[in-house]
Amino acid sequence: MSDSIVIIPTYNEKENIEKMIRKVFSLDKVFHLLIVDDGSPDGTAQIVKDLMKEFVGKLFLEERRGKLGLGTAYIHGFKWALSKQYDYIFEMDADFSHNPDDLIRLYDACVFQHADVAVGSRYVSGGKVKNWPLDRILMSYFASVYVRMILWINIKDTTAGFKCYKRRVLENIDLDAIRFVGYAFQIEMKYTAIKLGFKVAEVPIIFVDRKEGYSKMSSGIFKEAFLGVLQMRFSKIKPKNKLD
Repeated sequence: MSDSIVIIPTYNEKENIEKMIRKVFSLDKVFHLLIVDDGSPDGTAQIVKDLMKEFVGKLFLEERRGKLGLGTAYIHGFKWALSKQYDYIFEMDADFSHNPDDLIRLYDACVFQHADVAVGSRYVSGGKVKNWPLDRILMSYFASVYVRMILWINIKDTTAGFKCYKRRVLENIDLDAIRFVGYAFQIEMKYTAIKLGFKVAEVPIIFVDRKEGYSKMSSGIFKEAFLGVLQMRFSKIKPKNKLD
């Protein structure tokens, strides 16, 4: 058994998924893995099913019908993980832009540095981005500046999608009230945790652009984030449960 589950949403990740699964299971700490696949037509889910025979009780698959969005995939995974009693719940991309070795550093930030949410951050000291064109780096960086200005939060990498949550954070967020699905989802989850009084810590990581497969980024995702931040600023956030 493990106290930690890593949730990886997938859509057409056949080039990466087996390598990622084997890498996570090779780490010194034991992590379990939940793949949430949105009906990948390239056979990603079948690769996971085949590997489940090798990694019994450690690798799990939830299949959904069609491409329903990153945010809803994570919400689906969070609810699944909470039902299974994991204490630390991670989110990570399948494409190796997030280094699986850093899972242990995020875990340590929650366990030993008493963070409630640990964020793998590109924009704190020691963090960096590799293989991105300059225009995309600037867009991502200034997006985080914009978010900090509007929401008044002291998080440098507001759109980061490599995170570890303590169980009680997700138990006290009304997951059904989370509205956004792309970059705005990542912002909304951090903002909600902060507004509920949880400690969010940033851990420097090196983010490397994917080498295989293709990016799911779109102009619609950026538009959702830009407008969504304004909506968040004036929304009321209440805990799902009474906080201790």
